Amino acid sequence: MSAKNIRLEVMQAIEPQVDGFIKDFLIPIEDIWQPSDFLPDSQSGSFLDEVENLRGESKELGYDFWVTMVADTITEEALPTYESWLMDVEGIDQHSGVENGWAKWVRAWTGEENRHGDVLSKYLYLSGRVNMREVEITTQHLISDGFDIGTDRDPYKNFIYTSFQELATNISHKRVGQMAKKQGNALLGKMCTIIAGDEMRHHVAYREFVKTIFGEDPSGMMLAFADMMKKKIVMPAHFLRESGGTIGAAFENFSNCAQRLGVYTAQDYVEILRKLNAYWQLETIRGINDEAEKARDYLISLPDRLERIATRMKFPEDQYRFKWVEANGMV
Repeated sequence: MSAKNIRLEVMQAIEPQVDGFIKDFLIPIEDIWQPSDFLPDSQSGSFLDEVENLRGESKELGYDFWVTMVADTITEEALPTYESWLMDVEGIDQHSGVENGWAKWVRAWTGEENRHGDVLSKYLYLSGRVNMREVEITTQHLISDGFDIGTDRDPYKNFIYTSFQELATNISHKRVGQMAKKQGNALLGKMCTIIAGDEMRHHVAYREFVKTIFGEDPSGMMLAFADMMKKKIVMPAHFLRESGGTIGAAFENFSNCAQRLGVYTAQDYVEILRKLNAYWQLETIRGINDEAEKARDYLISLPDRLERIATRMKFPEDQYRFKWVEANGMV
């Protein structure tokens, strides 16, 4: 049987468990927070005073901080791309007339994620600290350009990717929240912290998907994991560009900014891999073929190799002037 057919069989075998995953890792719509819970109430007589207070608190946050906030927001706003990608993955059936459990998961997960870009975008708009038209142009470019995360339609690789990426976004949002709180911005600090909590729940869910598949097809999943790490886990916004720019041109500058600020670093990448290796207990997995054994050896040795590289990496200290923030004269 081909590897593709095995993956499809595994996805179909696990599909009855997905309703349980939804109950365990997602929150009912009527119970979860909404953006309006954090933002000034436009129906309130004190709306303008609340906006003025929000704008005042935002003035203490520096240039690198706002660049990171914008890039995080744009990444979250590009959800239509991520949903359409995942709905086309092998085993996620949205066309048979009866939506299967995997399709329900993708839609429900997307619904939760959509709130993040919504609340961050509205906050940016009210803060008055960024050029929203430039932000909106970049967002439209990112959705229009699509993305290629190296997973194709392979569910194993997609779940490896989301396991990694959800923890990366948890780290980024959590640290942005801590920085905001330290500068006296309690509202933004709370907002980013609760978004980070959502990302952690999603990370736990996707790593559970991978663990379950390891139990069904250990060789196939080991090979998929190794393949993703050889390609490197790229961020979903790796095609980021500003108005008039080329695809991906803005991403490296943003990455340097995030590294300089300490929001998401090369060391974090290494630590995420260590955590995934440990949780999936790679060293104890049995019943894998020779090729998968080689893949396991590669994965187990990889964190130390990457850490040696990370300690030698240098990042420019000069601040690139983004159109998103520069138009406000912020320094």
